[in-house]
Amino acid sequence: MFEGKAAIVTGASRGIGRAISVDLVRHGASVALVGRDRGALEETASACSAAREDAKCLILTGDAADAAAVDGFVRETLESFGRIDFAIANAGQSIDALLLRLKAEAIEQMLSVNLKSAFYLCGAVARPMMKQRSGSIVLLSSIVGVMGNAGQAAYAAAKAGLLGLTKSLAKELGSRNIRVNAVAPGLIETAMTEKMPDEAREYLLKQAALGRAGKPEDVSGVVTFLCSEAAGYITGQTLVVDGGVLM
Repeated sequence: MFEGKAAIVTGASRGIGRAISVDLVRHGASVALVGRDRGALEETASACSAAREDAKCLILTGDAADAAAVDGFVRETLESFGRIDFAIANAGQSIDALLLRLKAEAIEQMLSVNLKSAFYLCGAVARPMMKQRSGSIVLLSSIVGVMGNAGQAAYAAAKAGLLGLTKSLAKELGSRNIRVNAVAPGLIETAMTEKMPDEAREYLLKQAALGRAGKPEDVSGVVTFLCSEAAGYITGQTLVVDGGVLM
């Protein structure tokens, strides 16, 4: 489906980012894997190779919240693959604290990792995609960015910002046949959600109509769909993948 296409995925070290990378490779795309942990990225590359023997992966180690680094990642991807068809802004982190205990450094960290990193990636890939007159950008938000959550004000604000960014860029880039969409996962079994307090976890599980947490693959399939021609007339949208929490 994606033969001859190329993608760049931030936060590709593990969890949802790894699942997205593997699924894109499985469908024929070459993928640039971006993250700070080279060992974990090599594990993602191995998973990609297991999914497809002729997998083409480029490991790019660095900080997705550093604008200059992101420009370099995109430049290296173009040099290696000749094009970028899909850009997945998946880099994310959660620091939970009630507002009165939320330190300024934590607020800056949440905005940088969860929101600014997406701005930088979108800005870096927009020009090559405009030249191609095609592309699909997918931003990984969260249901917390839609509904809010006590103790996660900074994280929720950053994830909500991604939804505004999605709609604005969809309007800016649509005339060049570039689609921009967001995915808002609910409780997904990842290293990040393992650190959630038991009470918060149980609350989300009780709210989910399906009565279970999701897997990274539940999200990666939706991202692959948004990159595909089957979603060719979808832009500026947020697809919620939460097992039926928000209805």
